[in-house]
Amino acid sequence: MKRHLVHILAVSLLGFAALGYAQTTGTGDNSDLKKDRKDLRKDKRDLRNDRKDIRDDQKDLNKDRADRNKDARDIKHDEAQLDKAQKACANGNKGACEKAEKLKADLGKDRKDIGKDQKDINKDKKDLKEDRKDAHKDKKDIRHDRRDIRRDKHGK
Repeated sequence: MKRHLVHILAVSLLGFAALGYAQTTGTGDNSDLKKDRKDLRKDKRDLRNDRKDIRDDQKDLNKDRADRNKDARDIKHDEAQLDKAQKACANGNKGACEKAEKLKADLGKDRKDIGKDQKDINKDKKDLKEDRKDAHKDKKDIRHDRRDIRRDKHGK
């Protein structure tokens, strides 16, 4: 009976030793470390793409604002010319009356363009906000992935 008890004790001691050795060598940690590094690479790539999108959206926003401002200047200019043409038309100049009609049509188009440009500006602002949110989330993910890598290396 004593011999069986010693054998059971020896086998269990070897089992615990093997289990302890497996935990210290980090056989499972290596795959976690690999996954964390892969996640880190993906998050960095996502962050680069988000920054690129932010730059593109900012360029679009600036172009739309420039278009809107140009249309506003055109409206101001057309209104001044329309006033002159209407005064000349009131004095009996038929050529000025035709010019006034053309200017009215041009003014309407410019006002529609301003509305469309403002709509584009609002859409670009929304896209820019979403891209900035995504970039912020990617930065947080990178920080968490680095923390996980550090913990995996130190066995915590």
